Amino acid sequence: MSHDAAASWRHEKESAWLYRRVAAAEPDTRHRQLFEQLAGAAEEQAGHWAEALQRERAAAPDFRPSTRARIVAVLVDGLGPRALRSVLAAMKLRGLSVYSGPVVAGHDMPTALSEVGARHRGGLGGNLRATVFGINDGLLANASLVMGIAGAGSSPRLVLITGLAGLLSGALSMAAGEYVSVRSQREMYEYQIALERAEIAEYPEEEAEELALIYAARGMPLAQARDVSQTLLARPEHALDVLAREELGLSPELLGSPWGAAAASFLAFAFGATVPLLPFLAGSTGVRAIGITAGLTGATLFTVGLAISLFTGRHALRGALRMVLIGGAAGLATFLLGRALGAVLH
Repeated sequence: MSHDAAASWRHEKESAWLYRRVAAAEPDTRHRQLFEQLAGAAEEQAGHWAEALQRERAAAPDFRPSTRARIVAVLVDGLGPRALRSVLAAMKLRGLSVYSGPVVAGHDMPTALSEVGARHRGGLGGNLRATVFGINDGLLANASLVMGIAGAGSSPRLVLITGLAGLLSGALSMAAGEYVSVRSQREMYEYQIALERAEIAEYPEEEAEELALIYAARGMPLAQARDVSQTLLARPEHALDVLAREELGLSPELLGSPWGAAAASFLAFAFGATVPLLPFLAGSTGVRAIGITAGLTGATLFTVGLAISLFTGRHALRGALRMVLIGGAAGLATFLLGRALGAVLH
């Protein structure tokens, strides 16, 4: 117990220290006040843990922020808290949802679980975005590879084998990277949510006050914010969902599956990488095969550019043409390099 109390005391002290560094770097007065208040709340909880240590006849050790916390503080000083939101979330700092934007007139504050954090629910859009970019990566990578090998004067069979190898290696690499990334993110989120669950059980009043401060920082009258937070925290499981969203910026039900993310990444990359190989799979050879590959790749890049404009909000036609130009330049460069290397090696 004493070890847990000492670790919890150190965590709260370090959180308070970081909150103050964030507050000092925050240009917005209301946001700065929020982080200063959260620093005070963390100090208060550290005091509770210090009392627990005293009851066990164990003195609280001297506090010094960890090396990781010091590095994060330096980054916050240089880049600002908004740019370091994900890093601060990993340090389990609360109140980061203030960077989601203010509460505007006509937008009711949540009073039930179904309303809380609804603006964060973008699972389908996020997956679609990842799929589109995965297809784009596979298309560009393998088209450039195929054009380079074809430019070197290789036989259609060698071009096909090389393209299939590029497809498999690229798709497997993307899948492995996505698996590791999503699994690491999920483990971090689950750890933070578990800590939040323990704190709700032990300090419900303090958690309610922190949530009220966050709502107040986003434009809600403090008295009303306190009423809302007390209502929400009356149901512990709902309270966990609320606090995960509003304090940590997490959506518990949207923690993706590592295997699902890996499979989606593999399929998206493989689909894009297959397009440049279609003429060679159909038996085309020579200049004809290269021309068809360039045409198919260009048409697919145009379509991908149109799809990407849905996420960027930019002009659709301009974005599509830009994708074609970028992909065309990459393909032409690798074709010419392949031709030059082929001439030297032959």
